[in-house]
Amino acid sequence: MQSKPRPTAESQRDEQAIRELVEKWLAASEKGDLPTMLNLMANDVIFMVPNKEPFGKEVFAHNYQQMKGTTLKTQSNIQEIKVIGDWAWMRNLLSVTFTDAKGESSTHTGPVLTVLRREADQHWVIVRDANLLMPKRA
Repeated sequence: MQSKPRPTAESQRDEQAIRELVEKWLAASEKGDLPTMLNLMANDVIFMVPNKEPFGKEVFAHNYQQMKGTTLKTQSNIQEIKVIGDWAWMRNLLSVTFTDAKGESSTHTGPVLTVLRREADQHWVIVRDANLLMPKRA
């Protein structure tokens, strides 16, 4: 039986930085803080979601702005983070409850696979995001 490699101090710092990015993202999405969310994305980011063509930062911003009046409540359960040099990937289970201006709510849940990159200034950004959230069945 092979033993798992022991995490290094650097890999633990990288993993913690990625977990903090997720926390910032979730807090910003709940507050409606689009500028913070955009700063957590690479300029060449690509999002992949069910039933839509892949899209980038501008379309993300447009779609988010169309949700004015909708509040979000998010829950994240990071399953796995793997850092390889200046690249990382993360597997996450996500749940988002959307509540519209009329008070009607719907919850979407599912797995998310995210690819991240460490930038020259050493902060991590989202480069690719495959978000498989679907409406939760009653």
